[in-house]
Amino acid sequence: MSGALRGRVVVVTGASSGIGAATAKMLSGEGAKVALAARREEALLGVQSGLEAGAESLVQPTDVTDRGEVKALVERAGGELGPVDALVNCAGVMYYTLMKNAREEEWDRTVEVNCKGALNCVGAVLPGMLGRGRGHIVTVSSDAGRKVFPGLAVYSATKFFVEALSQGLRLETAGTGVKVTTIQSGNVATGLRALSDDGEALEQYGQPTGARVLDPEDVASSVVYALKRPDHVSVNEILVEPRDEPV
Repeated sequence: MSGALRGRVVVVTGASSGIGAATAKMLSGEGAKVALAARREEALLGVQSGLEAGAESLVQPTDVTDRGEVKALVERAGGELGPVDALVNCAGVMYYTLMKNAREEEWDRTVEVNCKGALNCVGAVLPGMLGRGRGHIVTVSSDAGRKVFPGLAVYSATKFFVEALSQGLRLETAGTGVKVTTIQSGNVATGLRALSDDGEALEQYGQPTGARVLDPEDVASSVVYALKRPDHVSVNEILVEPRDEPV
């Protein structure tokens, strides 16, 4: 395999669809060895079948909220593909809901996946990266980690968490060879909106604006850009928005 990331081992969570799937495909095109993780094995196998011809990869069904499953993912990736050079945290959920409607199960799920899931993934890869003196942790965050959107209060809170976590980790690992990046994406054409069934919230805040939104590949290319920078260059944050939906 040729490519700027040839031989690099990258774990991608949320790889069964959307941004995660697009990122996995783009990474394989750059020569990376990719470990694809998500809960849906059949969907992961479909993504794997579309990777660059000759690309090394593996599929591991993983629930990022389960610390043991995440550790098993990283251990398998290390054993079959090699030490993990980069983690791309793409797993996430989003629900449009009004706080007054108290969708507590959706609140819990959002916190479990977006916050606990990110922590589990960082905890699984960080010791090895520090021991080897190199590594890159990329988390697909959101513009909602910079600005709170109505109808997305809990989601926005989890993305603020991700940004704070990444900033703290970046400061603590300075000088160790580890890089930390967040990709703050705006409105993307994925299936996340379909998770929401709070009709009141959707009616008030979840309607399309008419602007052309981002494709998953637009966000994936930002991930790949950050991973391809020279060792001494760290891209801390990338804000990528639809042109006609600025924040």
